[in-house]
Amino acid sequence: MLMIRLARFGAKKKPFYRVVVIEKERARNGRNLEVVGHYNPLSKPAQVVLRHDRLEYWSNNGAQMSETVKRLVAKNPAAAPQPAA
Repeated sequence: MLMIRLARFGAKKKPFYRVVVIEKERARNGRNLEVVGHYNPLSKPAQVVLRHDRLEYWSNNGAQMSETVKRLVAKNPAAAPQPAA
């Protein structure tokens, strides 16, 4: 089963996370299928960059989001497409 979850990067006491699509049984920082965003909780305000089109693609193909990723997506929704003028 595929999961969309956080993988920790950065130095000790300075975490930086990537939002990745990975098989559920793999280790937290194991080989992933795709990086779909990143999250830096130490910046003020916290920096969240998500590729909503890829998140939707993987969710439609059976990937489950972790609770933390669900919360990040809810707080940072995709921008509404601009109508053609």
